[in-house]
Amino acid sequence: MSLPDYSFETAALRAGARIVAGVDEVGRGPLAGPVTAAAVVLDVTCIPEGLDDSKKLAAKRREALAAEIMARCDWAVGHASVEEIDRLNILRASHLAMCRALAGLRRRPCLALVDGNMLPRELDLPGQAVIGGDARCLSIAAASIVAKLLRDRIMVDLAQQHPGYGWEMNAGYPTPAHRQALLDLGITPHHRRSFAPVHNILCKDQTASC
Repeated sequence: MSLPDYSFETAALRAGARIVAGVDEVGRGPLAGPVTAAAVVLDVTCIPEGLDDSKKLAAKRREALAAEIMARCDWAVGHASVEEIDRLNILRASHLAMCRALAGLRRRPCLALVDGNMLPRELDLPGQAVIGGDARCLSIAAASIVAKLLRDRIMVDLAQQHPGYGWEMNAGYPTPAHRQALLDLGITPHHRRSFAPVHNILCKDQTASC
């Protein structure tokens, strides 16, 4: 399988862009925790070797690459909270996190390469949606690695506050063990109440209000 390359960035730079950022999010599917996005501006003279979609990388390799990215590149992270996910919906909350990540960069990009098929409606700079971007575009791959690492760390911290759900292992995704823990232990403040497995439990507990 082919690795992501720098062709999207090269095309943008040749067209006149000076600063090109890749943006990706992680955490759309979990039942708990925030959705997290990262934005990364790579330096073409020192791109870390082996960048790829974070989902394809072993944890130790992901950590090593994230350390290189964070040491060499302009990068920033943004989150959308559980409350924002429930209020806006997960897609809008993911886009909000992306915009927050872009706003946190030291220098404002001329172009944002955004993973997916849709640009955030709040995006206040030129953007290009790249379907499957984390597997095709180096800047987006770098962003996916940083976002994954930092969100996983959040979920490890939350797991210490709320043991029993396995968040240190499942990052809040709906594994069978996590679903069973919801039934056995109940819903925490960090669970997404708009997501069906959580909502259904709430409905059973509060039948009159559903």
